[in-house]
Amino acid sequence: MSTLVGTPPTTNPALSTAAVNPRPFRLVRHSLALAKRSLIKTWRTPEALIDVTLQPVLFLIIFVYIFGGAVAGSTHDYLQFLLPGILAQTIATGAIAIGVNLNTDIAKGIFDRFRSLPIPRSAPLVGAVLGDVVRYVIVTVSTLAIGYLMGFRIDTDPFRAIAGCLLAVLFALCLSWLPVYVSMKVRTPGAVQGLMFALIMPLSFASNVFVGADTLPGWMQAFVDVNPMTHLVASVRGLFLGTPLDSHVWWTLAWCAGFVAVFMPLALRAYRKKI
Repeated sequence: MSTLVGTPPTTNPALSTAAVNPRPFRLVRHSLALAKRSLIKTWRTPEALIDVTLQPVLFLIIFVYIFGGAVAGSTHDYLQFLLPGILAQTIATGAIAIGVNLNTDIAKGIFDRFRSLPIPRSAPLVGAVLGDVVRYVIVTVSTLAIGYLMGFRIDTDPFRAIAGCLLAVLFALCLSWLPVYVSMKVRTPGAVQGLMFALIMPLSFASNVFVGADTLPGWMQAFVDVNPMTHLVASVRGLFLGTPLDSHVWWTLAWCAGFVAVFMPLALRAYRKKI
């Protein structure tokens, strides 16, 4: 009994760690660490950025100089009209890569190692999404850079231009939870890419990306009016060129909230079942 009198009370390391690092803080800290891993992986494989650097260049050159005269009567006028749409389309298709990468990592067993680590179960997915922000910034900068070289000019002030860029990045960040969910449900990276292109392409072409929505067939207009790409493109055009914004920005933000509210819980649930 004498040995117990002067013995200091023992503490559970796990309980003390949990007290210092509450769950939300731990999730943020580990997600940022895994986002850094994603950035390092991208830095070591720069060819993975081809879709967000070369694709907008090719689309702008092809559509402006081949179709610009026929569609708008002037390549410069069509460039002014087209660039916000190409930015929206490219940043949306750029979100497909996260699904392909996650599916590849799962096939390689990397997520089995994550499961053995003392980190929140959702941290790998949240970290991967946060790490892709750099890709969306790169596609925004590269699209505007090639556009300026071709003669595109922003007609509003810098604050609205930055707001348009941030809105496009936010849209891609929220949309990325859709390919994350798909990557948890299909078996191969090729299936993720094929399925996501089948979903994104109709959204891109049945919209106001390439032509005005009022020139499309009447039976298609009902879909175009509710298409999230339509609202995003109209918002970016308004913020870049000063065209009427109406309620497009609010609709874009509503779609962003909807993507996160629906596909983030589905992706996390599918991830817990898969891993």
